[in-house]
Amino acid sequence: MALKATIFKATLNIADMDRHYYADHHLTLARHPSETDERMMIRLLAFILNASESLEFTKGISTDDEPDLWQKSLSDEIELWIELGLPDESRLRKACNRADQVILYTYGGRAVPLWWEKHRGKLARFSNLTIVNLPPEATEPLADLAERGMNLQCTIQDGTVNIGNEQALVSLTPELLHPE
Repeated sequence: MALKATIFKATLNIADMDRHYYADHHLTLARHPSETDERMMIRLLAFILNASESLEFTKGISTDDEPDLWQKSLSDEIELWIELGLPDESRLRKACNRADQVILYTYGGRAVPLWWEKHRGKLARFSNLTIVNLPPEATEPLADLAERGMNLQCTIQDGTVNIGNEQALVSLTPELLHPE
């Protein structure tokens, strides 16, 4: 018998002072059985960093031809493709050819510099690609915020992200890898 996704509900109060975006979002996230709390919370962080009324989660891990999140135009063109992890160059190339803008959020500590050195030369040519590294000392505590029903306060100012609930606060500053 196949394992089913675990459903999480998140209420986000977002105050993004860098983009002048202020909104509340009520989201439903399905955590795939093979997905960790850390990865699910990084998906939520990617939503927070790019929040808009048209940004949405996709089927994610279970599909090869969709990103983790995307934003589509009214004519169904992909405006924003958001990927997580350390994908191979061919996946990012396809994404850059299909979307107006692609953002990759890398995470995983020591594996990130090795992955970046291997792919840096091939990825440098994509002008619509942004690569942002999320430090492990910040993504690991994010997993502790995961609850089936989450109510999170999210503030972004001067590139620093603060996400918290009534018990804990996680602060992180994403590092831009590309464009350099």
